Amino acid sequence: MRILLDTHALLWWFSDDLSLTQTARKHIGDARNEVLISAATAWEIATKVRLGRLPTGIDLAAEFMAYLNQAGFQVLEITADHGIRAGSLPGPHKDPFDRMLIAQAQAEHLAIVSADLIFDEYGVRRLW
Repeated sequence: MRILLDTHALLWWFSDDLSLTQTARKHIGDARNEVLISAATAWEIATKVRLGRLPTGIDLAAEFMAYLNQAGFQVLEITADHGIRAGSLPGPHKDPFDRMLIAQAQAEHLAIVSADLIFDEYGVRRLW
């Protein structure tokens, strides 16, 4: 299975936070799954670190690719199709990072690992 991690799922994975459910841990840790991290997640983490809203993410932002490589995760780049999809999504949800993850999950037929219920409203398979 190909899975896309929401930003909080990635942060909780690396910090071994108990907020990450056993189901989520099982899917992320399953070597048969391809774990993808959106380029939008890198953008979100760096933005929140810069704004002082994510002090625990300083090392991750500075060494993002090293962390992903060590974990065996792959980067999902943002394409023009993803951008058009994200910008065209209906509904009032304003978070640009979530909108990009929704668009990428739809376009690439990915399940998303997230605690955020908003993904359910967009027909995306959510693992939690």
